[in-house]
Amino acid sequence: MAAVLACGDGATLSHFSAAVLWRILDDRGQSIHVTAEKERKCRGAVVHQAPLEGERLLRFGIVVTTPARTIVDLADVVQRRRTLERAIDEAEYLRLDWSEAAPRHGRKGSGLLSSVLAVHEPGSTRTRSELEEQFLAFCDRHRFPRPEVNVVIEGYLCDFVWREQRLVVETDGRRAHGTARARQRDPIRDADLQIAGWRVMRITSVRLFREPDAVADQLKRLLKPAPGAPAAPHQR
Repeated sequence: MAAVLACGDGATLSHFSAAVLWRILDDRGQSIHVTAEKERKCRGAVVHQAPLEGERLLRFGIVVTTPARTIVDLADVVQRRRTLERAIDEAEYLRLDWSEAAPRHGRKGSGLLSSVLAVHEPGSTRTRSELEEQFLAFCDRHRFPRPEVNVVIEGYLCDFVWREQRLVVETDGRRAHGTARARQRDPIRDADLQIAGWRVMRITSVRLFREPDAVADQLKRLLKPAPGAPAAPHQR
């Protein structure tokens, strides 16, 4: 709010800062970004100059770019494609109206935004923890097919699912899976999935970082189609 007010009339919170205010990205120490229709200088903020007619809203008392404009702006400044995918996933999950987010002629990020919108199903890779996000990046690095993320299988919410291979991967962080209750619950859950014809692989955060090659080798073998396994019905 201080940055927006300091930049004067017409200033609007934008880019990474707007994404944080809309809660579609986490605050990771990015500079404060403000957009103004006229050239401005503001100490402590990155100021962009662009027209924003019809693309400003008031949120928590702060003038901010609309969710759609925020995503368009993000495409110009993100360093990783995945960051834009995460923002879109979260906007979809929060049911924000980002329907007007589309590539715009002359914008630096138009190519990236066009590419993401062409192949990414909004909400399909929404992760719930940093470990899940790191495992998804691990899959991308090893060029494994993208799994479904956080979907219900046999009544259980599963971290990662490859339906064709009948494979479920659970990423076990200490906070969620290190409790006594989790140690009792997880074997029952795994048994139910296995009885239903699913293979279950559990990967701890320690193993993912200390033995990535071994994890990749096991996952590569598991991703071969299960012999004779029937196709699973689509569940969301």
